[in-house]
Amino acid sequence: MSDERLPFTAHLEELRRRLIICFIAVLIGFLACYAFKERIYDFLAIPIYASLPENSTMIFTRVPEAFFTLLKVSFLAGFFLALPVIFYQTWAFIAPGLYKKEKMLVAPFVIFSTLFFVTGSGFGYFVVFPYGFEFLMGFGGDKLKAMPSMGEYLSFASKLLIAFGLVFELPLITYFLSKAGLITHHTLAKNRRYFIVLAFIASAALTPPDVITQLLMAGPLIILLEISILVARVFGRKPLTDGEGDLLDEEELRHPAG
Repeated sequence: MSDERLPFTAHLEELRRRLIICFIAVLIGFLACYAFKERIYDFLAIPIYASLPENSTMIFTRVPEAFFTLLKVSFLAGFFLALPVIFYQTWAFIAPGLYKKEKMLVAPFVIFSTLFFVTGSGFGYFVVFPYGFEFLMGFGGDKLKAMPSMGEYLSFASKLLIAFGLVFELPLITYFLSKAGLITHHTLAKNRRYFIVLAFIASAALTPPDVITQLLMAGPLIILLEISILVARVFGRKPLTDGEGDLLDEEELRHPAG
């Protein structure tokens, strides 16, 4: 860990520089994806297309809605392309506060952060979306025809994709916090019941209002918690002992006997 103490303004300047690099990476991803914007949107909309009743279709209700929606879907795709850069810049920002051995984990951090985020978003897209949109589109009938707006769909879908991506980062975050000694598997296990309640609250807030899709988000959250507890148990910083199995407290570490 570096002994140099930087002023707060220097940290803000460093953060600003990292954010600019992330924005440039997303912008480059946006430009790369813009040429394929219609194909990307069509792919993203497959779950809702499959759930639409017969003779229903997607629409746009404002003159510039289709144009801006395709711009937004290009930015969303650009964000996913830029994930390795974003995670690297995140690591580079926090690296000065790490030990030398921990700084060498940059490659695994970037690779696994990107992999977990994409896996979480993929789980939302391939597993949760079909059930969720089938439920929501099922409210249509003879007097009420489902004709969702493309802009509203993109906003709803992108929030879920990012939410699932962030949720799947939990084991990785636990790994680094436990390595740093900030949390232990005992703490996570002791507060398991509170986390389960929060998991169901979060799933109710982020997913469509039906039990199946809420369980499809709350279930993985609870499984990820159990994985995180195991990660903290295996990789967490081990407490020091006196050689006879007794834990050393802080005073004993400062003034060892003999």
